[in-house]
Amino acid sequence: METESNYRSAEARRAETITAVVAMAAEQNPSSITTAAIAERMKVSQGALFRHFPNKEAIFETVISWVAERILSRVDAAISAATSPTSALHAVFMTHIEFVSAHPGVPRILFGELQQARPTAPKRIAHGLITRYAQRLQHIVDAGKTQGEFAQTLDTPAVASLFIGSIQGLVMQSMLQAEPHYLDNQAPQVYALLLRAIEERHSCND
Repeated sequence: METESNYRSAEARRAETITAVVAMAAEQNPSSITTAAIAERMKVSQGALFRHFPNKEAIFETVISWVAERILSRVDAAISAATSPTSALHAVFMTHIEFVSAHPGVPRILFGELQQARPTAPKRIAHGLITRYAQRLQHIVDAGKTQGEFAQTLDTPAVASLFIGSIQGLVMQSMLQAEPHYLDNQAPQVYALLLRAIEERHSCND
């Protein structure tokens, strides 16, 4: 039977594996990452790695589960701390940008898995992350419409898609730029355009 100390060791090894894969994904195409390379990065044998993961797909499933948990927990915290739908939307946008800036390998992993032709566990988790993320955005948009902060005529799912697409576009551009602070520098301007497109307009006579 596995002892508490062994359990902690297994959890620590899984955490080290996640850290290694996310770091490697920032440096190379995630699809080219092999279990041998992961083990070498961690300075362990492949046998030691396979004691915790049966194959590469299981490793990426664990990594994307970690990503989903971290992003959604940060989004939920940002929403909870916000005082209005507008401030919540801004907080979520910047929280997402900060997470990607801190973990540049994450979007590469997500993009790679979503492009897989066959259904895989990592792809399913990545798709579930986007679905749950969009649901949170839709709740914010609906609240903003109810409170008169956002235009009543907005298509709520479309706004959520625009929000996610804006961040994805920034991330793709950042991959093409040599400027390391591209995301941080461009995010405020992009968010300002997004907000301007959805906020309720009041006439001068109001």
